[in-house]
Amino acid sequence: MQATVGDRIVVQGHRMGQPDRDGEVLEVHGADGEPPYVVRWSDTGEEGLFFPGSDASVQHLHA
Repeated sequence: MQATVGDRIVVQGHRMGQPDRDGEVLEVHGADGEPPYVVRWSDTGEEGLFFPGSDASVQHLHA
């Protein structure tokens, strides 16, 4: 997985009816856009260090 600042991380809900969670990448700490990332979560506004699992994807929002 590779991301840049401004991209959106989407984590799929784990149970039926559980919504997906998304957040904005604020910092990239790995080499060449690799994790970990500092993410601001849209549902809580909280920021934290994020190590994505197989349930996460990146939406590249800039050209």
